[in-house]
Amino acid sequence: MRRSQRVSDNPALETAIAIANEVRLPLLVFFCLRDLPDTSIRTISFMVDGLRETAESLENRSVGFVLRHARGRASDELGRLCDEVHPSAVVTDENALGGIDGWKRLVPADFRLPLVTVDADVIVPSALLPKEHFAARTIRPKIHQQLDRFLRPVEKYRVQVRWERDVAGLLPEATLLNRLTLDRSIGVTHFKGGTANGMLDLKSFLKGRLDGYAIRRNHPEVDGTSQLSPYIHFGQLGPHTIALAVRDADAPEADREAFLEEFIVRRELAINFVRFNRHYKSLVSCEPWALRTLREHADDPRPYRYSERQFENAETHDALWNAAQRQMVRSGWMHGYVRMYWAKKILEWSPSAEAAYEIAVRLNDCYELDGRDANGYAGIAWAIGGKHDRAWGPERPIYGKIRYMSAASTGRKFDSRSYIARWRE
Repeated sequence: MRRSQRVSDNPALETAIAIANEVRLPLLVFFCLRDLPDTSIRTISFMVDGLRETAESLENRSVGFVLRHARGRASDELGRLCDEVHPSAVVTDENALGGIDGWKRLVPADFRLPLVTVDADVIVPSALLPKEHFAARTIRPKIHQQLDRFLRPVEKYRVQVRWERDVAGLLPEATLLNRLTLDRSIGVTHFKGGTANGMLDLKSFLKGRLDGYAIRRNHPEVDGTSQLSPYIHFGQLGPHTIALAVRDADAPEADREAFLEEFIVRRELAINFVRFNRHYKSLVSCEPWALRTLREHADDPRPYRYSERQFENAETHDALWNAAQRQMVRSGWMHGYVRMYWAKKILEWSPSAEAAYEIAVRLNDCYELDGRDANGYAGIAWAIGGKHDRAWGPERPIYGKIRYMSAASTGRKFDSRSYIARWRE
């Protein structure tokens, strides 16, 4: 278990159960928690909340669970576990961030067991979209062609052979957190991890914020979005659970369609991007027209220029940008509309487009609970490098043909004064 850290709505888990039943053997789920650069207590605590619930839910389904901490490669820990329990086969959930052949880094070099990978993170399996798409308009019809086939509840199997063997590896939470190298200055927030908490937030969204979503989603001052991205990022809520709940909700069709366009088409476009473009963390991932226009304007004077530390501390001249940064630092989440503005201004106030891209990625991955995610990388690529967008005119200093956003135009589209006041120092 890697990305899909849940028991319900998990095609990878159900595939493993089906295989275990076929060969009349019990099933063990393995999760490897690794030290990653710039990992904070905020993100790990949220993840561990979910893993604790996942372990209990697996036990209720007669499935074993082992969590181990690896200071090196996850593949080494998998190899050690296989030496202990001698499995007949291994099933894993796919992770688009590993690229199209990311599973190769999961297994030891001498791995000889049957390996099955299952795409449990999307509605339409990524294998059916076998190349990088460059805009929503190209991927949308291909996804819509498959929705009748795949937008349905995930079949659930009953485990026939109970896991009863005792395998060391599930450490007490305090011990586990003490073993990890974590940035403890970035504290936990009001978000609490786990499928149960995610389902509560989903029900709250369906009841109170889906009606009117098409309009209010771009109003950061009223938080009209679902705020489910942390649960989606850690796989604590499955895509079928959310999409089916919204599709069948008692809300206006325009609101349901607006949400599903973003949640299925735009999200799976982002996953397609990181799956097929291994440079997604850098400006190189963007289109030739965008790289060309940014290069042509690379020497344009910058009226303001800030260091990464000044960005991090929200020390710019722009009250709206500072409010967005503070929201991210304090809450672990930034509203999607101001997130676009946030990234574009980093472009405008950094010494180069390449530096701006890297700063945006680092800040996003450091503070956001949904950091290190396809949506975040695609959003930064869109804002700074025109990814999934088109050339805009007239050309502007610094931006060239990249879509422009200003404090005045952005602030007029919602009650920016209320938003700024909420996230003031």
